[in-house]
Amino acid sequence: MPGMSFTMVFVPPQQDETATWPQRLAEAVPGLRVLRPDTAEEAAEALRTADAAYGALPEELLAHAGQLRWLQAPQAGPPAGFYHPKLIEHPVQVTNMRDTYTDHVATHTMALVLALARGLPQYVRAQAQSNWAPDWDPGSVLAMAESTALIVGVGAIGKEVGRMLSAFGTRVIGIDARQTDLVEGFAEMLPAAALDERLGQADLVIITVPHTPETEGMFDAERLAKMRSNAYLVNIGRGPTLRLDALNDTLAAGKLAGAALDVFETEPLPPEHPLWTRPDVLITPHVAGAGPHAEERRFAVTVENAKRFAAGDPLINVVDKAHWH
Repeated sequence: MPGMSFTMVFVPPQQDETATWPQRLAEAVPGLRVLRPDTAEEAAEALRTADAAYGALPEELLAHAGQLRWLQAPQAGPPAGFYHPKLIEHPVQVTNMRDTYTDHVATHTMALVLALARGLPQYVRAQAQSNWAPDWDPGSVLAMAESTALIVGVGAIGKEVGRMLSAFGTRVIGIDARQTDLVEGFAEMLPAAALDERLGQADLVIITVPHTPETEGMFDAERLAKMRSNAYLVNIGRGPTLRLDALNDTLAAGKLAGAALDVFETEPLPPEHPLWTRPDVLITPHVAGAGPHAEERRFAVTVENAKRFAAGDPLINVVDKAHWH
């Protein structure tokens, strides 16, 4: 019914950025009672009468949430284990934070692409050694206007990266399991089944897919072998989609020109991992989403969904729990 009263629990561990959220949510949504417990024991007790929650609900906490109907995930792609079997079975509807940092991630992606295209990783290493080492080999530069980019995953971020790449004159091809309509900047939009056939035609492969049961390990040794030896790989989506040891072996064998990664199978990337010291690899520590307005945007999604929940209206950013996104 419109304007119904309900209880929402912020699940610990609590984040500093949400300290003011309970009061702001209560002011924005009449009838909303917000609890922000500090311990797992307090959270378990609060969840017994909760209609909604913000955060992650492991199996032991979910067991206490008998009447929970809405869970707001704090990220677009929550950490491994968030969508455990009991959560998937539970009737609770999950929403996420997708499209709250599309601009930041897309800009970061372009920074990585342009750095690879112009050979910046080797110059950054040379600078650290005060080494003047110009490389005039035409083959060491990727001409953006003469290149083809394959974007694997055409959600909000993939679409924006494609639009930006097209402004450089790059021919952009999209691969996506859901998106079928052509979007701005793309020359082609193809189904997931077309990936293997098209990998060998791209100068640049950009992975933006979320981590799902279907995408885990999708870029393994076999798939990397389908890429051209002068192509570049960028992973901006989720770490588990790309097997790092397979990538290192492919680079070491000279079967790939270079790679740029913001996400990794294991985070932090272990200091002894060989990718750290490869001159053809650019690494950023999962910071593509960094930028202004992050907290305001996440709060805006949460308050919008809280208003919709109170009114009995459809929520935004709803997740297909079985596929984790």
